[in-house]
Amino acid sequence: MSTSALTGGASVLASHRKRPGVGSRERSPHQDKLILVLRNRQRARRVNLPLLRRIVRSLLVDLLGVEGCELCVHFVAEPEMVRLNEAFLRRAGATDVITFDYGVGQASRLSPSSKLQRIRDRRDACPALHGEIFVCVDEAIRQARRFRTSWQSELVRYVVHGVLHLRGFDDRRPAVRRKMKREENRLLCLLAGRFHLSRLARKTTLHP
Repeated sequence: MSTSALTGGASVLASHRKRPGVGSRERSPHQDKLILVLRNRQRARRVNLPLLRRIVRSLLVDLLGVEGCELCVHFVAEPEMVRLNEAFLRRAGATDVITFDYGVGQASRLSPSSKLQRIRDRRDACPALHGEIFVCVDEAIRQARRFRTSWQSELVRYVVHGVLHLRGFDDRRPAVRRKMKREENRLLCLLAGRFHLSRLARKTTLHP
């Protein structure tokens, strides 16, 4: 899995803040409001976005108890993921998932001990999340073949992985990577028990 990229740049969520009744910059981060945007920009697979939205919402609200959220999840093709990986992580080639956390700007101004406490607070108290997750569908297909699973399950795994980054989990060191992987597997298993992940593949409609 990829390491999350941190940035304070503009996002798709900015346009939603400007719409009346949706939210604003002055809104309290702990306000109980869920802004969830899904964007499909790939053609490798037809994805059932309404079902995927229900899955992500269940992850956030039912399993993680997130109180408020501004999250956009992009499902992209390999060329776009290559550009993102090279531009923001300075790594060549594609990757499975990249997370942009727009909620860490305030933490960067804290002392090291305060930063650690803030991470614990975000993980345990479940305050609002604010970020974007980019998922490479081509990579999900590739990894599904490698690990003998379905691309739908891989797709959900990548979203779970990105959300865990937004909650403060890290995968840059072996010990914390194993802890994050255990939580990722646990959440994926729970979601698979609640939803038919195979139905994330939209059926092609045949016209006479």
